[in-house]
Amino acid sequence: MEFIDTHTHNCDSAFDGERDLVIERALKAGVSRMLQADIDSRERPGMFELTDRYPGILLPMLGLYPGSVDSSWQKEIDAMLDYSTRNIVAIGEIGLDYHFDTTFRKEQKDAFFTQLELAAKMNLPVNIHLRDATEDFFDVIKAASHLGIRGNLHAFSGSAETFRRVSRMGDWYVGIGGVLTFKKASIARDILEIPTERILLETDSPYLAPTPLRGTRNESANIPLIAASLAAIKGVSIEEIAAVTTSNAKKLFSL
Repeated sequence: MEFIDTHTHNCDSAFDGERDLVIERALKAGVSRMLQADIDSRERPGMFELTDRYPGILLPMLGLYPGSVDSSWQKEIDAMLDYSTRNIVAIGEIGLDYHFDTTFRKEQKDAFFTQLELAAKMNLPVNIHLRDATEDFFDVIKAASHLGIRGNLHAFSGSAETFRRVSRMGDWYVGIGGVLTFKKASIARDILEIPTERILLETDSPYLAPTPLRGTRNESANIPLIAASLAAIKGVSIEEIAAVTTSNAKKLFSL
C-alpha cells in the first residue's frame, strides 16, 4: 500500500535530532511522499533545506500561515515570493484563524485573498487552515470565485454541510487526520457523507496524533492508523482507502 501525507511539518523543532529517523519510519510504513506546509519567513529556509535533502519525498508548499499574519503581512508575502521559482506543490498553509485572537482579522482576510490570487497565477492548489472563521472564509472564497481556485481544507473537522457548501464553489477536498480517531469526534459521523474520492490523508505532525497515540508527538508513519480508522467507518478495506486517497493527492497536487 502507498500513502501520501498531505500536510506535515517535518522541520518543526519537535523532530530535532530524529528527523531522518522519522522520515525513514514513514517510508517503511508506506508513506511515499510528505507535503511540507509553509508557515512564515522564520521556518521557511529550514523547510526548504530539508526538502532539498529529500527530493521527491518531502515536497514543499509556499504560504503565510494565518497565525503569522500581522500588520506587516505584505512584507512577509514579498519575502515568500523569493521562493516562488522552486518546485512548489501548493500555496499553503493559508487561510483564517480567529480562535485565539481577532486583532488582525482584516489583515488575515487580505493576506488570504492575496495568496489565492498567487495560487491562481501559479496554477497551484491551495492548502487551507480554517478555525473559527467559517463565514469570513466563505466570503473570501466567494470574492475569489473568478480565480478558479482548487484545493483542500486541511485538518477538516467541520460538518458535511460545510463540505457540500465549499464543493459548490469549486474543486475541493478535505484533509483527514488524527482527529477522526478521537472519541466522540463529530467528523467520524460527518465523514460518512463525504465521498472517499474527496478525501486526503494527513497527520499535521507533530500535532494531533491519532488514538491510541493521542497526546504524543505525531509523525507521518501514523498515516496507516488514520487510514484504518477511515476504512472501518466507511466499511471498506484499508487497501481501498490507501488507493483512493493516494490517487486523490496525486491528482490535486499534480504528483
